[in-house]
Formats: sequence, structure tokens, C-alpha cells
Amino acid sequence: MLDNQPKLKTKGVEAVDKALRILSLFGSGSPVLSLGEISERTGLVKSSVLRILISLQKAGFIAATEDRRYTIGVETFRVGRVYQQSFQLEALVRPVLQNIVRETGESGSYFRREGTRRVCLYREDSDQPLREHVIEGEAVEIGKGAAGHVFTEFGEFSSDVPLPPDILAKLPIVVLGERGPDIAGISAPVFAFNQGMIGAIALSGPRSRFVPERMDDLKHHVLQSARQLSGALRSACYDGLPA
Repeated sequence: MLDNQPKLKTKGVEAVDKALRILSLFGSGSPVLSLGEISERTGLVKSSVLRILISLQKAGFIAATEDRRYTIGVETFRVGRVYQQSFQLEALVRPVLQNIVRETGESGSYFRREGTRRVCLYREDSDQPLREHVIEGEAVEIGKGAAGHVFTEFGEFSSDVPLPPDILAKLPIVVLGERGPDIAGISAPVFAFNQGMIGAIALSGPRSRFVPERMDDLKHHVLQSARQLSGALRSACYDGLPA
């Protein structure tokens, strides 16, 4: 979904901007950072970083490790859960993801667009030992991967009329080896009434298992899952799609 938040004309609070810049450094690739690393990556002097970290630590957004490094605090988890639950989608999305994992043996994800990134809101993993690893809350750039292409190519479509047959024929999007040579993904958009595209459902796993003889079945499950979710959200985009 496109970022349609109103643009703020007033200047923000510099200290808050710096604190948010520090928090944004932490992710699945950088779960723990030293004072020096934070200073280097933000361009802020260490003394300024340290004062901000102390404030964030007092509020529970940052925690200090025994070796004097820093990681995300428990308060960020609470806020993240509030964010996740505010969409009231989990009760609809979880069963669909669990079903697609059960039917295909691959991992299922639901992504939402946030500006130039896509965030994994919900994830159900395959129980196979070899699988792609994505965690809930992880954000990746919008332009790569099957779900990324879904956002860039289908974000402008209305949810109130069925997708044209020529557009529907392009779905689902299949991407092999783009986010990594051994990663494969299949994705389709999810629409909601009067909102357009609100997310993308994706199936992912090792490229070695996304072989031609399985592809039609995998694509069918992704498209039907997107249709099921969109139908539950009363979108007409997939009306007419064969069962």
C-alpha cells in the first residue's frame, strides 16, 4: 500500500529524530550494536549517542548487554504487537498462512508496505529443515523479491471491481534467485474494500524445491490464498477467478 500519510510541514524535535535514527539501526542483520558502531552508522558523536541510549534504556526501548553493547528492549516488542494487532488482520491471515504451509510444505508470509520498504507482519514457517528464514517485523526493500514486485506493480489497482483478465493472468508473481541465488518466492496482492491493495501474501523457500513440475500447484495455492483473504475483506478484485 502506498504511503499516503500527510506530509508534515513543521520541523520535528532533533533529539527525537536522533533517537529514532538509532532505533532504526537494529534489525535481524544487526540485533546487537556497540556504542562505536551506533556512532559510526548515525554520524553522531559518542557522547551524544550515549545520552540518547540512556534515555531509551530508561524507557525500555533499548537494553544493555553484559559486554556493554546494546540491543532492542522489551518495550519495542509491546509497541510492535500493538502495531500488528491494530490492523485486526491476524485472525484472518493466520489460518490462510497455516493452510498454505500445510498444503505446500513451504513457508508463508504476509507483507505490508511502509514507504519504500515492506514489512513482514505475519509468518508461518515450514517444518522442513531447509527453508528461507524471515521473522515477523523484518523489513526489506520494496523492489526485490516476489512480494516486492507485487507492491510495485499492483499497488494502484482498485479493490471494488474484478481485476481485468489480462492483469489476472500475470498473477501470481514468481521470482527466482533475486534476493539470493538459492531463494525462490511466489506472491499475489491482497485487496480490501475501498482501500485497494493492503498487502501481499507470499510463499517462499529454497529454489531447489520450486521446480517446474511443482510450480503450477504452488502458484495455484498462492493465488487462491490471496483470493480468500481479499474475499474476506470484501474486495471484488478476484471475482470470477476459477476455484
